[in-house]
Amino acid sequence: MVTASYIQDETEFDSLLANESLLVVDCTASWCGPCKLVAPLMDQLAGEFGDRVKVFKLDLDANKAVAKRFGIRSIPAVMYFKGGELTETLIGVKPYEEFSKSLEKLL
Repeated sequence: MVTASYIQDETEFDSLLANESLLVVDCTASWCGPCKLVAPLMDQLAGEFGDRVKVFKLDLDANKAVAKRFGIRSIPAVMYFKGGELTETLIGVKPYEEFSKSLEKLL
């Protein structure tokens, strides 16, 4: 089973933005109930699209600067990046198909 790994800090986040053509970032927090529902869907995305896309999780409690930078006020929030640019943010719990369709638009 593939799992999306955690981005440790803003430096790693910026490095990923600069070096990965397609990136999905699940903004989460350990205390967030709805985030726990989205987490396995991100792991599923990583498993299904891992050969073409990098999928990561970002703990916003440890990375408040990233949340502020992208205006994340509500979690779970899944951000999609192409060529380092934010293309879409999905807020809240959604069915897997919605996350995968947003990703397929970028492929």
